[in-house]
Amino acid sequence: MTDVLSLTDRATAHRDAVVADPAWRTLKDAVEQVRTWQLADGSIDLAAEGAPSRESVVARVVEIVTSIEALSPLLPHDAAYHRALVADLRRWAETGFGVPDFLDSLLAFQPAADRADGRQHLVVFPMYTQNGNPHRNLEAVAFRMVWPEWLADLEATRYDNPLFCGIAFEDFTSGYDTNSAVLFPETVAVREVPERFSWGGIFCDREAARFRRVGTAAVDLLGVELPEEVRGLLEDQQRSQDAFVLWDMIHDRAHSHGDLPFDPFMIKQRQPFWMYGLEELRCDLTAFRAAVELEAEGNEVAADAQHAILLDRMFRFPVTGERTRNYDGLGGQLLFAYLHQHDAIRWTDNKLRIDWDLAPQVTNALLGEIEQLYRDGIDRPKIVHWQAAYELVSRYLAPHPASKWARGAEALDFSKQPRELVDDVLADEFPLSMFFEALAKKLKNVIAETRGITAAA
Repeated sequence: MTDVLSLTDRATAHRDAVVADPAWRTLKDAVEQVRTWQLADGSIDLAAEGAPSRESVVARVVEIVTSIEALSPLLPHDAAYHRALVADLRRWAETGFGVPDFLDSLLAFQPAADRADGRQHLVVFPMYTQNGNPHRNLEAVAFRMVWPEWLADLEATRYDNPLFCGIAFEDFTSGYDTNSAVLFPETVAVREVPERFSWGGIFCDREAARFRRVGTAAVDLLGVELPEEVRGLLEDQQRSQDAFVLWDMIHDRAHSHGDLPFDPFMIKQRQPFWMYGLEELRCDLTAFRAAVELEAEGNEVAADAQHAILLDRMFRFPVTGERTRNYDGLGGQLLFAYLHQHDAIRWTDNKLRIDWDLAPQVTNALLGEIEQLYRDGIDRPKIVHWQAAYELVSRYLAPHPASKWARGAEALDFSKQPRELVDDVLADEFPLSMFFEALAKKLKNVIAETRGITAAA
C-alpha cells in the first residue's frame, strides 16, 4: 500500500503532468502489449496458435490495474471512474478475456459534469479510434480539459452545449498515433448502448497543429497573400487552439439545432455519403456564421475561427483521406467551388487570391442554400430529398460521368428499398477537380506527417 508521505510527494511533483509519473510509463507499456494480443472485437483468443499464456495476459492486466491505482490519487475527480475501471479490467481477466464490456466504467466517467480548464484526466478503454484504429483495442489516454473562461461564458449564456469537452493530449497509446482527434463514448466496447451519452471530447490541440502544418504548406504552395492576422494565426498554436475549440463547440451544438431530420447525426440511418457531407458542412458553416456575429460584438477569437474554418475546409479537407465516400472531403470541395464560382476566390497566374471581405458573405449564402434544403426536406419522401441534395451538390461540383445518380430518376431502380439504392452510389461520386488533384500530390507528404501530431510538434 502506498504510504501517505510518498503519495503527497508524488502529487506535489507531478500536479501538472500525470505522464511524468513512472506509473504512466508502466501503464502505457502494459496496454501496448495487450493491444498486440487483441482481436478486432477486443477479445483475446488464448487457444489460438502463437497466443500468449493466460498467465502472461493476467500479469499485464495486473500491471495496468496497479498503475491506475497509483495514478488515481493524482486525479481525485476521476476516483469513481477509476474504481469502476479497475473492476471492469478484473472482470475481463476473470471471464477469460472475451469481448470486453466496459459499460460500468464508461458510465462512471463524467468529464463534462464539472469542466475546469487544465483539469487532467486518465482514461483506459477498449475502443476504436475514429479516423484511426477500427478495432476495439485497449487504449490509454492522458489529457487535459480546454475550457477557458471566455468559452465557458459563451456556453453558459449563448451556445448551450453541456456535453461538449474541449480537450488536449498529454500522451496516448497507439490507437491515437493516428489521425483521430476525438474521444467519443460510443467507440467503447460495452454490453449494451446507453440511452444517451453524457459527454464527447474533441482534441483541439491536434486539430490546431494539423491545421497549422497543412494550412501553411497550402498557402505557400498556392501563393496566397494572407492578411497579417491570418498569417499570425497559422504561426500561433494557442490562437489556433482557441479558434478550434470555439469552432468545435458550436459545430457540435449545431447537430441538434435548426430545421433537421429526425436523426440529425444520421448515425442510425444508411444514406448516400453526400448527405453526411452536407450535414458536417452545415454545422461548420453554422459555426462560421456565429463567429461572424461574435466578431461584430468584439470577440477576439471569432475572426480566427472564421479563418480556420475557411482554410482548413478549403485546403486540408478535400485532399485528406481515401476517396471512398469521403464526406468531409466532399464538403471541402463544395465550399471551395462555391466560393470560386461566386468570385470570392480566383486562381490566376498560378496564384490563389482570396477576397477576404467577400468570402464571409458567400460562405453564409452557401449555408442559406443548405438550410433551405433541410427546411424543404420535411415535405419530401426520403429518396426525393436525397435527389434534391444531390442536385444542390452537383450545381457546383461535377459528378462522376458513370454515375447513375447523375443521370436522374430514370437511371435508378425504385423497386429497391432506399437502403439498396445507396449501393448504386459510386465510391467517388464527385471526383477531385484538376486543381485539387494537383494540390493533393503536392500536399501528400505534409498530410502524412501530421499523423499523431500534437501541440508539442
